[in-house]
Amino acid sequence: MDIALSSPASRRRGIGALAASLHLLMLDLRPILSTLRRHRIAAGLIVLEVALTCTIVTNALHLIQTRIDALSAETGLAEAEMAVLEVRGSKPTPPERSAVIAAEDLARLRALPGVKAATVANQIAFGQNSNNSGVTLEPDSKGVRIIAAQYAGDEHFLAAFGLKLAEGRNFTADEVLDGNKVFSEAEPRVGQVIINRAMADKLFPGLSPLGRSIYVFGSAPSTVIGVVETLTHPYLHRARGEGGYAMLFPLRGGGSYVVRTDAARLDAQIKAATAALEAVDPSRVVTRARSLAEMRAAFFAQDRAMAWLMGGVCVALLLVTAMGIVGLASFWVQQRTRMIGTRRALGATEGQILRYFQLENLLLTTVGVAIGLVGAMALSQLLMQSYELPRLPWGYLPAGAVSLWLLGQVAVWAPARRAARLSPVAALRS
Repeated sequence: MDIALSSPASRRRGIGALAASLHLLMLDLRPILSTLRRHRIAAGLIVLEVALTCTIVTNALHLIQTRIDALSAETGLAEAEMAVLEVRGSKPTPPERSAVIAAEDLARLRALPGVKAATVANQIAFGQNSNNSGVTLEPDSKGVRIIAAQYAGDEHFLAAFGLKLAEGRNFTADEVLDGNKVFSEAEPRVGQVIINRAMADKLFPGLSPLGRSIYVFGSAPSTVIGVVETLTHPYLHRARGEGGYAMLFPLRGGGSYVVRTDAARLDAQIKAATAALEAVDPSRVVTRARSLAEMRAAFFAQDRAMAWLMGGVCVALLLVTAMGIVGLASFWVQQRTRMIGTRRALGATEGQILRYFQLENLLLTTVGVAIGLVGAMALSQLLMQSYELPRLPWGYLPAGAVSLWLLGQVAVWAPARRAARLSPVAALRS
């Protein structure tokens, strides 16, 4: 059997079958091309519709994916166990008193039953503020410079945020400084710093960063004493664009109170913490008390709405394109009733009539897809330059092309099926 299959006679039969298929295809193409030349406007509209759909849908799907990636971004924090409270007083607090008041408040919060840790943080993920500083390996901002998120907190910061050290140690209570005093100096000096893994790999590739110095405040060095894996930038989308560098200094001062407790008791602990902070001074009010999960939902509300909007645009464009193909195919079936009858009378089968309309649609869709793919890359380039969006991945192009080919074949099938079932006698009498 193997010899027969590989014999010259079998190869000749295979080549002959291929030639016959190509001949039948050319016989179908000639009348199709002739018909399309006579209906240039209608054919052009379908091509344009397919091209626009391909251009917009491929980029819209890419935008949806970027939004989904943002929604699922990991912070590395104990989000389900964290609450953030912001306090305002009717009278301004003197700078020299802010650290003392914060220490007293934290003592009350840590004394609450069920509280695992509490701290004051100058910023937090999903908040509405972002403190950043330039970092170099040489004094006075010389040499390679990167931008990193600058956190300030005490020795309870890591525990309150649910962060674990990958290398080194945490701050001690004696190392935590009064932030207002430090930054009132002409040249701030902070001796220790904890950095995240991304920053360590950037500044000290292949080396341990422990014991090495970085320069943030002019000529005063700060020694790296610890490395955490996942301390992220407060704005997660910015973290992805700039490398996600972050550092923590042992400073106490103003900011938001962060409380960590069991996830099941978080709502009750928020109420208890609010009452504890407001009971000290009647003029003080907790203006906002939210779980970090609520802050995440609010932070990504716009991204979520944009993803749904883009999804709706994609569905609408695909439906409009499908309806356009169905409408045009139905119109052409009515216009070509006598032609269909003549072909049926001359011996054309239902399958050949069906294939005629499907091949015609495939040609139009292919031209539209080719134009649309060029448009998709051009639109992607424009979005990159105007809005700093990532480049459209190449994988979206074949996926968009295949989707539109399938959509075209599904849309044209019903009109083509009706044409194929026309009786030759009824078609010739119409």
